[in-house]
Amino acid sequence: MFKLELRTASSRSMAYLSPVLALLLTIFFGGLLFIALGKNPVTGLQVLLIEPVRNTAAIAELLLKTTPLVLCALGLSVCYRANVWNIGAEGQLIAGGLAAGSTVLLFDTAHPALSGSSVLWLATLAGVTGGACWASITAWLRDRFYANEILVSLMLTYIAQLLLMYAVSGPLKDPHGMNFPQSKVFSSDFLLPHLFHGSRLHIGLIVMLIASACMTVFIFRSIAGYRLTVGGLAPLAARYAGFSSRKALWASLLISGGFAGLAGAFEVTGPIGQVLPSISPGYGFAAIIVAFIGRLHPVGCIFGGLILSLFYLGGEMAQSRLGLPSAITGLFQGMLLFMLLACDTLIHYRLRWKN
Repeated sequence: MFKLELRTASSRSMAYLSPVLALLLTIFFGGLLFIALGKNPVTGLQVLLIEPVRNTAAIAELLLKTTPLVLCALGLSVCYRANVWNIGAEGQLIAGGLAAGSTVLLFDTAHPALSGSSVLWLATLAGVTGGACWASITAWLRDRFYANEILVSLMLTYIAQLLLMYAVSGPLKDPHGMNFPQSKVFSSDFLLPHLFHGSRLHIGLIVMLIASACMTVFIFRSIAGYRLTVGGLAPLAARYAGFSSRKALWASLLISGGFAGLAGAFEVTGPIGQVLPSISPGYGFAAIIVAFIGRLHPVGCIFGGLILSLFYLGGEMAQSRLGLPSAITGLFQGMLLFMLLACDTLIHYRLRWKN
């Protein structure tokens, strides 16, 4: 039988191999899941993993879903490096989307006062500000009353969802929308430009790539990023060096909320094109997995986002082609997370055969 033996030093190679091993185990157990559901595992895995990248149009959809996942994960990576456990990126995304959508609706009239590009800039800024402000509630409660940021940020997600439902059922409701709880569809001038003709992929992808590069520099090449990282890895050393844990708390949550709000703004002014009762299928929660698959590295988050968006698209195809329930996407996401947590054990421990 095997036993776990503590390593003398953490395995650097295992830290990078762990996500790969977790993905392979997820695929293996996913095949067993298809068998348990009475489906051919080869066909099921092909629909889940191959069909979403079968052509250029499918890849464009994959990148479309990757964009909000990576944006949320970038902010979460900063938080987790600072040892601030923000679980409410979903609520911050909703707040950002609501703020951005409200801004567009303010100017989307018969005779708009501003051009479409100017309104998009304002909507993007409003989205970032909305997400950051929503995250600041968690920061203030943690800073002022020592409230647990995990519980506070999570509960604020449901408040944001209820606030969104109120907005589309009241102030933002389309008077000509046949009484459906939704805003009017934005004019084409107030939507993000597409990168390719006939594709929904928009310039948010380019913004995401630039943001990933900027966050790489911020985390690994700036004093501010160094302070946040040291504060998370060694709080006592950070305190001895004069680094403020209070500033780290506020900075990390505001950055995280801003990125999540940016993702929400891009969803509302991008593929959705209006404010709906639901503007996210759970990107903020899935981004937690993305951040850890990417080892809290901005570039790694891109690869993690691609994997999770593959599960999103593959899960949708499994529903339509194989007749599987919608929970299949969540099952694969959950399996990947648990496999990752299990494989991460091997970073600090090694398997030994016990005689």
